[in-house]
Amino acid sequence: MKFLYQATSHFNLANLFTFVNITAGLLATYFITQNNFVLAIVLAWIGGAFDIFDGKIARKYNLSNEFGVQLDSFADFLSFVLVPVFLIFQAVYSTSLSGLLIPFAAVVSIYYVISGLRRLIHFNINTDAGKVDKFFTGVPTPLGAILLWLVYLTHAYEILPAIAVIVLMIIIGWSLNSKIKVPHP
Repeated sequence: MKFLYQATSHFNLANLFTFVNITAGLLATYFITQNNFVLAIVLAWIGGAFDIFDGKIARKYNLSNEFGVQLDSFADFLSFVLVPVFLIFQAVYSTSLSGLLIPFAAVVSIYYVISGLRRLIHFNINTDAGKVDKFFTGVPTPLGAILLWLVYLTHAYEILPAIAVIVLMIIIGWSLNSKIKVPHP
């Protein structure tokens, strides 16, 4: 079990937490395809909790390494970019939009995915394993996902129409790569 506390191990304790995040994201994707949005959201939040703890564990036990940084970004891409976009497309756009609004919503969804991917790649290029800055530049993908969950909920409770969801997805997608300063927790 020594491998759990070795930074050189791809299966160290921090990375195992990241693997749970990936698993939760994959399961959330499956449940979205089954239109079980509540379970998908619960799984996404579980993935988010494991995302918080993987970084804390990596820093506490000095397990940070380049593999872990890359793995965490792949997990973030799945759980905090693809899952919320897929949820909104399946639960909002495909049920509330018709005609030319569906392809427009698809383009906006692709824009969000590319924005999230760009943010994560930019973060990886400009970060050092184990280093934590005081501020993020641009909205981090987990916060972007939280904002998209809130947008989804406002639509689910019939507060926002689907067209407003599209507009907010554009704004949140833009914010991922903006100059907005967000304090690091």
